[in-house]
Amino acid sequence: MGRDVLRGASPDVVRAALADRDPLPGTGGFAGVLDTVDLVFDDADGGVGGDEELPVAGRGGRVVRDVLGRQPVFTQGDRWSLDPDRLDDPRPVDAGHVRDLDVGTDTHVWTLPDPDPDPETDHESAAEAVRSAVLRSVREVSADTLAVAFSGGIDSALVASGVDAPCYVVGFPDSHDVRAAREAAAAMDRELRVVDLSHDDLVRAVPRIVAATGRTNPMDVQIALPLYLVAERARADGFTRLAVGQGADELFGGYAKVVDPAADPRVDADTVRGARRETVETLPGQLERDVRTLRAAGVEPVAPLLHDRVIRAALPLPGELLATPDERKVALRRAADGVVPASVVSADKKAVQYGSLVSRELDRLARQAGYKRRMDDHVGQYVRSLIDEE
Repeated sequence: MGRDVLRGASPDVVRAALADRDPLPGTGGFAGVLDTVDLVFDDADGGVGGDEELPVAGRGGRVVRDVLGRQPVFTQGDRWSLDPDRLDDPRPVDAGHVRDLDVGTDTHVWTLPDPDPDPETDHESAAEAVRSAVLRSVREVSADTLAVAFSGGIDSALVASGVDAPCYVVGFPDSHDVRAAREAAAAMDRELRVVDLSHDDLVRAVPRIVAATGRTNPMDVQIALPLYLVAERARADGFTRLAVGQGADELFGGYAKVVDPAADPRVDADTVRGARRETVETLPGQLERDVRTLRAAGVEPVAPLLHDRVIRAALPLPGELLATPDERKVALRRAADGVVPASVVSADKKAVQYGSLVSRELDRLARQAGYKRRMDDHVGQYVRSLIDEE
């Protein structure tokens, strides 16, 4: 009998989830292998995530990955690894799949529950279920070696509310996120450490992000840059875990395209709940990028708003508790009422690549290097030029 090697859940939980095909068995995501052999331990730094007892690679067995891909795992032939750098040509296991390395097959085991055609109409009960799930999840996070990525918006404020740990904001000095984080931290009476960015930071970090994620398209790089640079600073300060607010926009209707989907060409759905479902289904690709970015910076991500219990509470929400013409993330804001200051609950939030001004400044660097906007994919060409220089 081989050994079970799992990150994020016990073998008993994963085996029960396999038997029942339960996509949300009460974890924060999991990945790894059942019945593996030929284990390899990391002899340098204790393995990805810092668990000294967790093997990082092996051969054979059934490789599993949770329904949203919150934990990545990779294979090559009959070998697997929790760290893609251990393999010459790593191939990720798709979210919700089991890859049997002994017989060479992939099986789609877990899918998110189908949307209820008659969602919860008792708004008070639905909102209370969200509040209970969110507050329990953020308050269960251990403060040990933890820092919080903090932008001053409701997502990161809720995460910060549950744990006594320093908050970090990243951005150029005149950025929206730095201003918003200063105001929110003052309102919450929290310690804030500001990571002021420069052009040199972007130039230095781009090749490292591309190496970690395998992605060179500008949007992925722009999103990953603030994550990498804030994590890098937290790690330099001695923290090995970084709490993030990922998943809130997707689960709770935080995007503009969810408000009036019938009139928005960016989504196929014509209802708020249908459009929200589309955004949730983008999470596996986003999370693989983000997790690999953060681990490349030396920290392990902690995402309490992506716990199974929060997903279970969010999925049945009616459209009115997701997004309206006047408010987005309605249920999440209700959950935050009385937990974080009202000014933070209602604060305007920009996507991290825009709120930090990373997108603007990477574009500026591309143009200064001769890649003009009239050129096709001018920022992408600039990103690839930085890789070529390495």
